[in-house]
Parts: sequence; structure tokens; C-alpha cells
Amino acid sequence: MTGRVSILRSLIAVLLIAVVGALLIPWQVELQKTAQAHHFRTAALSLGLREQIGQSGFLAALSGFRAPVAAFLWIEAHTAWEKTEWGRMAGIFNTVTTLQPHTLLYWDIAAWHMAWNASISAQQDRKQPSEALRERARRQYIQMGREILENGIRNNPDSYLLNERLGILLRDKVGDHSASADAFATAASFADAPAYIHRFAAYEMAKVPGREHEAYDLLLSLYREGEKQRMPALLSKIRELEVKLDIPREQRIPGPSFRTPNSVDQSNPTIRPRN
Repeated sequence: MTGRVSILRSLIAVLLIAVVGALLIPWQVELQKTAQAHHFRTAALSLGLREQIGQSGFLAALSGFRAPVAAFLWIEAHTAWEKTEWGRMAGIFNTVTTLQPHTLLYWDIAAWHMAWNASISAQQDRKQPSEALRERARRQYIQMGREILENGIRNNPDSYLLNERLGILLRDKVGDHSASADAFATAASFADAPAYIHRFAAYEMAKVPGREHEAYDLLLSLYREGEKQRMPALLSKIRELEVKLDIPREQRIPGPSFRTPNSVDQSNPTIRPRN
């Protein structure tokens, strides 16, 4: 008799689970649609991720607690930075951006740490006697920073910020002025992009042989927008290109001819000091 009761209870439990599961299916489908529409839970929860964050962290992420897990790991990345554990820090950044691919701050700061802090530390590492190896490590960290930004842009194609950061990296750390100009131009194409990004695109174009006419046309269009764009650096660059391109005097912008080669457009409030 006891055996029959036990079997009956088991059958009832299975039936209840099946009924509850059937009732939850529509709710789960709707929840998944909402999550996808708002870009939630888009990171891949792979075995590699499980190895990086451990079983408990993986289960938490699987349960939907990705933001707290990412925030905790972000603190761990800061600790790794303080200890100059660049390889460990890079791995943690990869995990954080995988968990929260639509948080721009994570991509931005991760790229900065690798392309600036890690690269400079590698360049100044006196424990490595070979200058060639130090230089190779420096370039590798810069490349890592670039790849972080490029991955961030792919995950966030509707934001100017990471394109701007890529332009800065290509300008200041790689010296690829043509690619930098393109990155700034892409950033400037967004409606909410600050005015200075348009100028930065033109400044970088002007440094590229063969793109001077393109730079001049862009600078002239910015000049015609009015006083908000007429920074000393912009005026100086226009006059420099007027001479270089042999623009007829009657077509040149009015005002005294001057050059300030060392003038800098200080209108970008987002560039942080680099260690």
C-alpha cells in the first residue's frame, strides 16, 4: 500500500510540474522577446565564461544577475590594475564586457587601461632588458585596446562615444591619421555628437597626403557654421591649407593671415589624463 501511495505522489508531482511548465511557457516567451528588444541577455554564456568567473558566478549570470556579477568583476579588474597584472586585468575586462556588452563605460575604460596604462608600463618595464621586446609588448597592448573598442562598436552601433575613443587611440597611440579621421567622421555622423568631433575629423584628414582637399572642404563648411566652430586651431588649419592648396586669395577666408602650428583645440572635455 505504501508503495502505491509513493508512486501516486510521484505521478502527481510530475503532473504538477508539467502543468506549471505549460502555464509558464507563454510568459517565458514574452519575457525573452522583451529582453531581446531591449538588448538584455545578449552575451554568450559559454564554458569559457564559466571558467573565467567560476561556477557560482556563472550560475548567477545564467539566472539573470549579470549586472551585479559584472560590477563585482570590475572591482577585481581595478585591483589587478593596481598590481599591474595586465594579463589578468585583460581577461577580467573580456568577461565584464561579455556580461554587459551594452555598457559603454566598460568598453571605454577597458580600452584606456590596455592602450595607455598597460602599454606605457610595458615600455618602461626595466625588468625586461630587451628594448625590442618592450616595444613589442607596448604595441600588443595598444592593439588590445583597439580591438576592445572595435568590439564595443560592433555591440553598440548606435553610439558616437566609442568611435570617438577609437579616433583618439588611432591618433595618439597608433599615429594612423587617415583611420583616425574616419573614426572621428563616423562619430560625428551621430546627431548627438559634440561639435568638436567634426573638427577633429578635419584636423586628422589634413595630416594625410592626398586628403588635403577633403580636409579643406570640411574645415570650410565648419567655418561657415558660425562662431561655435571658429576655434583658433580651425582658423589656423584653414589658412595653412589655403597656402598649401594655392587657394585664390579672393576665395580665402577674411582676416589677417597667421599660423599657430602649436595651437591645440581644447574643446574636448572627455579626454582623460593618461598614465
